[in-house]
Amino acid sequence: MGNLAEDIKYSYADYIKCGDKIRYELIDGYVYAMASPSQKHQDVVGEMFGQFRDFLKGKPCKVFVAPFDVRLNAESYDNIVVQPDIMIVCDRRKLDGKSVVGAPDMIVEVLSSNARHDILTKFKLYQAAGVREYWIVDPEENVMTAHILENGRYYTAPYFNGDIVPVHVLEGCEIDLGEVFAAAD
Repeated sequence: MGNLAEDIKYSYADYIKCGDKIRYELIDGYVYAMASPSQKHQDVVGEMFGQFRDFLKGKPCKVFVAPFDVRLNAESYDNIVVQPDIMIVCDRRKLDGKSVVGAPDMIVEVLSSNARHDILTKFKLYQAAGVREYWIVDPEENVMTAHILENGRYYTAPYFNGDIVPVHVLEGCEIDLGEVFAAAD
């Protein structure tokens, strides 16, 4: 199978057969090609991943960095596949060796060329799927917005450069945004 066409609906089974080198996400069966991230984006992702990795050593939860597939509706249509920048999975039964089957406990997206996709489309998907904590990091403005799921809806809190941010799904974990944004300078 070659490149995926943007005007055809696909399932996860179609998606994994593709085999091309382009990174895609699948939203309601439609493909969205993903551009390569900037250096600033990668610096922020790397620093955040490192802080999560260091905290999680010896603990049951596991942190992953993109590209790694998340199949948000695998138990039904299996036509939503995203590749968050960072995700944390505490229920290892959701890991099938190639993907996360269902909602991770936490997702972090670092804004890049397609910010609208992360802020609107993925926000709705993650909330509906039950992702307990969703962070959106803006490396250009040095701001992070945390969305915490409560009674099926996200409540939102903004954080800024220099803030120490508690991670609600990981008791005792805090992320130092000063270090995160300094990594991108």
